[in-house]
Amino acid sequence: MTRGMDITTPMTEPVPGPGGTTALLRLVTWLSPAFPIGAFSYSGGLEQAVHDGQVRDASGLETWLRAILLHGAGWNDAVLLAESYRSAGDAGQLQSVMELAEAMAGSRERHMETMLQGSAFLEAAGHWPHAVFELLGTSTAYPVAVGAVAGAHGTGLEAALAAYLHAQASNAISVAIRCGVTGQRHGVGVLAALEPDIAAVAGRAASSTLDDLGSATVLADIAALRHEHLNSRLFRS
Repeated sequence: MTRGMDITTPMTEPVPGPGGTTALLRLVTWLSPAFPIGAFSYSGGLEQAVHDGQVRDASGLETWLRAILLHGAGWNDAVLLAESYRSAGDAGQLQSVMELAEAMAGSRERHMETMLQGSAFLEAAGHWPHAVFELLGTSTAYPVAVGAVAGAHGTGLEAALAAYLHAQASNAISVAIRCGVTGQRHGVGVLAALEPDIAAVAGRAASSTLDDLGSATVLADIAALRHEHLNSRLFRS
């Protein structure tokens, strides 16, 4: 067994983490676009939204991403990440969150996206050994994988949430750039505009429970469902 917390004992207090620069470096590394989880292959239905004319420019992209962040998959991912972070030492609770997260994938492609990215994250994050990997196995939803590993290493919950949401928004902006919706300069502007929302959602999610799960982004859900039938597409979801 790798060194770390006793995985038979539920974690009732935050795990003392490395703190400071080391914790920051781990989050930056794990949630970097260069971290090998294949995030560049997925659009989360955004490619379909562009094809349908629902997202036409930087302004429309900002509106779309803000809705996802505040009321859609972004919020639900944050709640699942937070619960996984707190459950990193509780085998039973972590298993329940893993099952719930997988069941909440609303389409075939959404399921593929979150599960394959989660598996890739766990494989790459294994370079930072910890007993929590024995609880997670080899296949779990992406926000659960990130949350549990961050919790096991005590990176700080709100910081982990902010880094995760920022990475998700950055990837979506990269998708939009490749779809010709906006350029890099305006893409950075969208990310700057979303910064207060990312911080606010991270703060709210840090004190959330599973009872706070829920979304109201119907158009995004429909786009994700329709994407698997789109011809000549660039992305897997």
